[in-house]
Amino acid sequence: MPLWKIHGNGRTVAPDAVVRPEERLNWPATIAIGVQHVVAMFGATFLVPILTGFPVPTTLLFSGIGTILFLLITRNKLPSYLGSSFAFIAPVTAATATAGTGSALAGIVAVGLLLAIIGVVVHIAGVKWVDRFLPPVLAGTIVALIGFNLAGAARGNYELAPITATFTLAVTILFAVVFRGFLGRISIFLGVIAGYIFAGFRGELDFTAVEKAPWLGFPTFELPDFVSPSTWSAMAMFLPVVLVLIAENVGHVRGVATMVEDPAINKQTGKALIADGISTSLAGFFGGSGTTTYGENIGVMASTRVYSTAAYWVAGFTAILLSMSPKFGAVINSVPAGVLGGVTTALYGLIGVIGIKIWVDNKVDFSRPVNQYTAAVGLIVAVGGFQIIDPDSGFQLGGIVLATVGAILIYHLGNLIARLRKTGADDPKPLAAVGPLGGDPA
Repeated sequence: MPLWKIHGNGRTVAPDAVVRPEERLNWPATIAIGVQHVVAMFGATFLVPILTGFPVPTTLLFSGIGTILFLLITRNKLPSYLGSSFAFIAPVTAATATAGTGSALAGIVAVGLLLAIIGVVVHIAGVKWVDRFLPPVLAGTIVALIGFNLAGAARGNYELAPITATFTLAVTILFAVVFRGFLGRISIFLGVIAGYIFAGFRGELDFTAVEKAPWLGFPTFELPDFVSPSTWSAMAMFLPVVLVLIAENVGHVRGVATMVEDPAINKQTGKALIADGISTSLAGFFGGSGTTTYGENIGVMASTRVYSTAAYWVAGFTAILLSMSPKFGAVINSVPAGVLGGVTTALYGLIGVIGIKIWVDNKVDFSRPVNQYTAAVGLIVAVGGFQIIDPDSGFQLGGIVLATVGAILIYHLGNLIARLRKTGADDPKPLAAVGPLGGDPA
């Protein structure tokens, strides 16, 4: 594994330069940027376990471990932080409600294993087959439908404390509009803090668990359940997440390669998928949330022009240290329902908007019927919460699974027919990098 070279004088970055992955600034500056990466990922990473009922310290622990594994597997050539993936929220919530937490963890492990296997195939065969199977119109549809499918969950929390939720939502939007650069990119995090303070003035905070929690201690662990019959029916809900993680990882690698002007970084795509898959499986096996590469941290790199992997080693170890405080986790878990309702109204909508952004950035041609129906049917099935339930066995397929399978079948079978009939097939093209939301407009 290569060591880092000092960039320039180790203190500053020239206006026309970037600090490459194999370089670093001096250690004080590197540590400061590493902590900045923790702040950038934190608002999103801690929200996922809160919304799914998973322990926050456990998720933070495996987020840090996953980041370090990612750096080791990519041999320090690809800067990335692995935080909690929003794509897991819907299937984990549904699986927990119908089959229990153990079954939800089994689904996370299965997603990680499948992603790692796909990563091996990509590393050996290249990424072109991914471009054909998961073109921009499909990738955007799948990401969007997962976000919009969660609208009902956001409404449920919102209705529990509508005044606090409205304040939190308004402040989150205000931060995103007023602040530029880094602060704009962490508007969700800032909105949670403001909403939390507001909830305190309204007497909606409960610190009972915080007072009982020790300052230092190991996170709690829980093992997945692969034995219960309900696990295998619940596992189907997790399959669409694999496609989202592929899109996020491929977009992340291409984004970094573009920003540092080094096409060779694209060769790390297979290893990135393998690393994220292993990290996700490891987290799921011990009770943590599934991981993905974080667009929030791309924003930090773009604003600082520092792409050094050394900063991510600092961020990974910082997350591990934070996970060793049960009291810290209890404070995070004390976020009231009203704050969650306000912030998830924005957050789940933003997940959907990321899918739409994929369409826009890749100039998806919606004059073609196959693209129109791929998106139209997928979104309606997901937003409407369509279901197939077998009353005898209890087996069910939810809206996300049905919408994803439907979108894939419509796109690929529709294209096959369109090519045979010469009636306007879509020509797949490489998925462009998906940047972070918020901050300065591109």
